[in-house]
Amino acid sequence: MIKRTFILLVACFCCQQVLAQNSYYISNKAPLAPLQYIELPLGSIKPTGWLHKQLSIMRDGTTGHLDEYYPKIQNDNGWLGGKGDAWEETPYWLDGAVPLAYLLDDATLKTKVLKYVNWVIDNQRPNGYIGGITKAEREGKVLSDCSQGDDWWPKMVMIKVLQQYYTASKDPRVIKCLTNYFKYQYQNLKNCPLVKWTEWAEARGGDNLMSVYWLYNITGDKFLLDLGETIYKQTTPWTDLLGKRNWVMQSAANQTAEKWMERHAVNVGMGIKLPAIYYQFKKNPALIGSLKTGWTDLMTLHGLPHGMFSGDEDLHGNDPTQGIELCSIVETMFSLEQMISITGDQTYMDALERITYNALPTQTTDDYNSRQYFQIANQVQVSRGVFDFSLPFQRGMCNVFGPYAGYTCCTANMHQGWTKFATHTWYATPEKGLAALLLAPSTVTAKVGSGTEVTIQEETNYPFEDQINFTISTPKSVDFPFEIRIPAWCKEATVLLNGQKFQSCKAGTILSMKRIWHNGDKLTLQLPMEVTTSNWAKNSRAIERGPLVYALKIDEEWTKKEIKEEGIYYDIQPKSDWNYGLPRSVIQKPLQNTSVVIKPKSEAFVWNSTNAPIEIKTVGKKIPSWQLIEGVARQPVTPRDGIYLGEVDSKEVPITLIPYGCSKLRVVAFPVVK
Repeated sequence: MIKRTFILLVACFCCQQVLAQNSYYISNKAPLAPLQYIELPLGSIKPTGWLHKQLSIMRDGTTGHLDEYYPKIQNDNGWLGGKGDAWEETPYWLDGAVPLAYLLDDATLKTKVLKYVNWVIDNQRPNGYIGGITKAEREGKVLSDCSQGDDWWPKMVMIKVLQQYYTASKDPRVIKCLTNYFKYQYQNLKNCPLVKWTEWAEARGGDNLMSVYWLYNITGDKFLLDLGETIYKQTTPWTDLLGKRNWVMQSAANQTAEKWMERHAVNVGMGIKLPAIYYQFKKNPALIGSLKTGWTDLMTLHGLPHGMFSGDEDLHGNDPTQGIELCSIVETMFSLEQMISITGDQTYMDALERITYNALPTQTTDDYNSRQYFQIANQVQVSRGVFDFSLPFQRGMCNVFGPYAGYTCCTANMHQGWTKFATHTWYATPEKGLAALLLAPSTVTAKVGSGTEVTIQEETNYPFEDQINFTISTPKSVDFPFEIRIPAWCKEATVLLNGQKFQSCKAGTILSMKRIWHNGDKLTLQLPMEVTTSNWAKNSRAIERGPLVYALKIDEEWTKKEIKEEGIYYDIQPKSDWNYGLPRSVIQKPLQNTSVVIKPKSEAFVWNSTNAPIEIKTVGKKIPSWQLIEGVARQPVTPRDGIYLGEVDSKEVPITLIPYGCSKLRVVAFPVVK
């Protein structure tokens, strides 16, 4: 837990002491523990630059139009009273489409998503139940018993949709609806526990608990705290699993059906925030300790260079041939966003940026209409096959790009990743200030100090460049704290105020500037990025610079194909060599043996190999025996010193590395050769 101090006018700190709670935004009421950072209402933050381009593509693609062509959502939708989907996929889609509508202030998309919001609110049953029309109701019965209802799990997602809509609209119907629904839960969870219909609700009860506390902070209804206790007890015991450590080790070895829901990577991504959520009520530091221990263990045993843990679908170790499901990425991102607010721990800020800028963009196509179910770290081809996945499926469609390839949950759920990241680039501080904790081009408008509304414009091409410019617009001079995260990878950052050096800060700190700010003040943050290397499974090495991990650029040949069961998909084959090792000299002295090429800034979409805004040039040596086996580029084995002893071409060949997030085919974890 971090603490905030303002002994100096300007300070860089790792430790902070909370002084007060910000009354302008939804924050924790007693007896809940004060938040370290406070989420801003949807619409306060507007994306700019490349991030605006990304979200605009989503609006014009699947996120804005999924309901127009995806049969499960388009046809007789259960969340509109029909007989179609009344489970998770419609709420999943809305969980990304609602924030997108307000981030872009898009009237058409707002109207579209409001149709579903209105139906849920307007069709709440007298007893408080929400959701699609149940079997009992279609038989003409009135819901008089909880057993006549349906699965708790999809309602947890729809509640998150309603929460986001409320922060943007302040529609009082939402508060009434959720109050009545949680009263229904309070009265019925004893006879119809979370696990009654599916284990998904049991595994994901942390999201339910999160929403209960959110409503308590608005209404102060005491029954909500009692309801929270019941939900926590009925949820998979993630606190114990994370803190007691046996679970994460057993998950590295066990791929059987035994307790597989505890290894399911999406459940893990959602479950990791439970100790932090519950800490708000219990205020027991051991809960935060369990979270930190579990996160560290998870990334040690299952972590991959792109920042995510493996999960194809189950946790599956740290070999770079393992996959990760797209749903796992976006759910882990959301959990980290909540963990940041509650703990203020910069570990989770750095982790979130690494996942967002590396793992997330590579798994969707440029038009945001196709995606992979599983990506692979060292992915030298994209094709049908079972590969090394723990859940391969008989049709072998998990690795290809397509609208529906693999399970279709990702078709609906992928939309929350970028949108919620955009809404969490800025947080309010308890001392009525603002904090830029996740760095991206954006503009924030919010109340600070004694109630003055200010706008801060964040101009940058980060994560591709090392400079960020903040410009403050305010109707009058105003005193408030402005905080900026200094990433752990940056040895020392420099801050300029109106062109003059103002402050230097070390890695992994929060720069806090409490002063009187004037209209037009300009703050420049310089984050020098050095080329470094990191060590991964089987003595492999990755090249990094700043928040980005770099991968071998491989020429691609895309082929559009189709199967009856899952529709169109895309196969990608390499058109250039990929079986390179990095010479030991590159690993030992990366600064001297690499060159960074920064391309002129462009308005084009950035996340592909053609438009990658930055490249790293270096050399590699071919390993002739490193070939695909059963479609997998299995990592060459090395002895303890990490140097591959097999046959290696003597000639050094120039190679180009691009940001991992810009790649579709790649090697990111390289063997080391002499």
